[in-house]
Amino acid sequence: MSEQQSLQQTPLSYEGILEMFRQTDLKFQETDRKFQETAEQMKETDRKMKETAEQIVKMSQETDLQIKKTNRQIAALGSRIGEIVENMVAGNILEKFQALGYDVTGCSPNKSFKNKELGISGEVDLLLDDGEVAILIEVKTTLETADVRNHFERLAKYRRYADIRGFGDKQRFIGAVAGTVVKDEAAQLAQENGMYVIVQSGEAVKIVPPPEGFVAKEW
Repeated sequence: MSEQQSLQQTPLSYEGILEMFRQTDLKFQETDRKFQETAEQMKETDRKMKETAEQIVKMSQETDLQIKKTNRQIAALGSRIGEIVENMVAGNILEKFQALGYDVTGCSPNKSFKNKELGISGEVDLLLDDGEVAILIEVKTTLETADVRNHFERLAKYRRYADIRGFGDKQRFIGAVAGTVVKDEAAQLAQENGMYVIVQSGEAVKIVPPPEGFVAKEW
C-alpha cells in the first residue's frame, strides 16, 4: 500500500477538522482583506479621476473666458483700426472728389439706412453729398474683391431705399471703395464696374487714376 493511499484512509481527527476550518477561515479573511484593499484603491482612483475631471472643467472654463476676453479685445482693436482708417480717408476726400469735378460739400460717416417693409438695411462708411450726386464709399483696412461685390449690393439697396423715401429721383449715386491695402484684383473689379478706388498715400489718401475710357456708374 502506498503512502498516499495510507493517508487517504486515515480518518480525520477532531483537531484536524478544526485546523482545516481555521485555515479556510484565514484564507477567507485574506481574500476579504484583498477585496477591501481593491475597493479602497478603486475609491482612490475614482476620487483622483473626479479631481482630474474638475480640474479639466475649470481649466476649460478659464480658457473659454480668456478666449472670449481676447476676442473682445481683438474686436475692439479691429473696430478702432477701422475708425482710424475711416478718419484717414475722410480727411481730405472732399478735395479729392472736388478735383474730379464733383461739387461735394458734406461728408457723413457711418450713414445707416433701414426699411423694414422691404427688408432693406445697411450702413455706408462715408457718404459725400452735393445735393444732386451722392458718393457712397466703403472703407476697409484691406480691400478685397468680396468687399467690392458687397458694395455693389449696398449701392443697389440704398437706391431702393432712396426711391421709397422719395429723394431717389433727386439724386444720383456713385460708388467708391477705399483701403489702406487694396488688392489688385479688387481695384480692377471696382473700376471695371464704374467705381472709384481710393488708396492710402503717405499720410493722406489718393484716388487711383481710372483706366482710359472709365465712366463712373450711377445707381
